[in-house]
Amino acid sequence: MLLDLDHAPGRSLRVRMENALRDAIRSGLLAPGTRVPSTRALAAQLEVSRGVVVEAYAQLAAEGYLRTRGGAGTTVAAAASTTAAIDGRRPCIHPPAPAAPAIHYDLSPFVPALHAFPRKAWAAALSRVLRDAPDERLALPAGAGVPELRVVLAAYLARVRGVRAGAEQVVVCNGLRQGLGLLWSALAADGAKTVVIEDPGWRGMAETVTDAGLTTMPIAVDDQGISVVHLAGQRARIDAVAVAPAHQYPTGAVLSPARRAALVQWAQQHRALIVEDDYDAEYRYDREPIGSLQGLAPEHVVYSGSTSKSLAPAVRLAWLVVPPRLVAPMSALQRRRGGMPAALQQLALAELIQRGELDRHLRRQRRAYRRQRDALLVALSERLPEATVHGAAAGLFVTLRLPAGADEQRVIGLARAAGVAVQGLGVAGPGLVVGYANLAQAAVAPAVAVLAASVRGASGRGANF
Repeated sequence: MLLDLDHAPGRSLRVRMENALRDAIRSGLLAPGTRVPSTRALAAQLEVSRGVVVEAYAQLAAEGYLRTRGGAGTTVAAAASTTAAIDGRRPCIHPPAPAAPAIHYDLSPFVPALHAFPRKAWAAALSRVLRDAPDERLALPAGAGVPELRVVLAAYLARVRGVRAGAEQVVVCNGLRQGLGLLWSALAADGAKTVVIEDPGWRGMAETVTDAGLTTMPIAVDDQGISVVHLAGQRARIDAVAVAPAHQYPTGAVLSPARRAALVQWAQQHRALIVEDDYDAEYRYDREPIGSLQGLAPEHVVYSGSTSKSLAPAVRLAWLVVPPRLVAPMSALQRRRGGMPAALQQLALAELIQRGELDRHLRRQRRAYRRQRDALLVALSERLPEATVHGAAAGLFVTLRLPAGADEQRVIGLARAAGVAVQGLGVAGPGLVVGYANLAQAAVAPAVAVLAASVRGASGRGANF
């Protein structure tokens, strides 16, 4: 514990210690509940007799600043920092923030089933890595990622998503936002100016573009995905187009085959880049799998994915499969910024994929998510038949279009007050984006009941919970 006895007021050492401790408590440096060192430890640290510390602690305990309990040590008393200082200084006190409504059901579209994270398989993979990884893997990893994971990812993505690229084109990043930031910065350094983004779309995409100093150009999305006709009609130079073709957020649209072909043709004609956000393509229920855009034109498409939906956001691993010319500048940027993901995490993911554990986990989760989605669709048809559902064939959320004239923000506010957190469509509204992955199946019906009551309450028709 840091105490300045030399400048504390008082003639005797004991008085100076009392004043220094008292001032630390009053000023808030020692917060209520903080455990202070034992008298023996503090005496040894300050090189004073233990009796001096014992007497100082006893005096402050008598004044109500310290609390001593047998076997539990000595702590700062709960109300000590609210005591007014003798010299007129006020203690460091912050009024408590108003309590937010308790959230019972979180319908976030971005979170998978956290309880289903394969802890045993992940722990076993980490254990094998710690036992078997060569010593050199404990050094700072390469800017593009450890070789083992890059090789495994290239093979895995070719098998499950039809991605055509070698391991040398894979750049492993510390989350998708960080990886996109590297991409946009590398393009900006190469002279890029403008990036088309989906409207509406994931806010993070626009934020990473503007953070890199590039300009965003929104292009409308309908039930067939981004409007390639509007894109082709732009006269301004466009350097890249960011799309989520397999399951667009937040509309749930799938880019139609005709538009996929048209988008690739446009990119080839204009020497532009397509950035493919393949964030939840692992999950599909009522339709055949759709291959990646990257597989159609590898030289014109950057493919991006992550573990955020397949495993958990806490893993913080993402990857971009890029044309060869972008690997070196992105790797150099990642080294310079110091944002490389931990090598041990990368090696553990490589183990998980190579041993088939990720495949097994995804098979289990597809079955579980389908059951939860089906329960959600039944509950919505019973409780909110006036709303229409879109994008239910894949992913971890559905888009709920509310009746015309519904006040989207009012619905969201009423739902939150009743314990349900849900996101709106925003400019594409009125509507809601309802995630179901991190929701127990038994919780689906009561959560939808709250949503239905909120919709009717927002329209003035009353609410029956």
